[in-house]
Amino acid sequence: MLAQGNVAPWFVGWGTLALINAGLAQGKNRSGLLWFLLSLLLLGPFATLAIVLMPKVRNRIF
Repeated sequence: MLAQGNVAPWFVGWGTLALINAGLAQGKNRSGLLWFLLSLLLLGPFATLAIVLMPKVRNRIF
């Protein structure tokens, strides 16, 4: 089990990854908030992979 002093870096790293995922998602015209929450709560690195592999959502002209 992790000691109390070793837990903080995990939270900082996971939170940073969630922010990066939100930025990647917004760059592909997807919901940054949704991907931030998914990354923070469940997916983490798997969300990063999913976002990178998904195509960019195109805006509709009409």
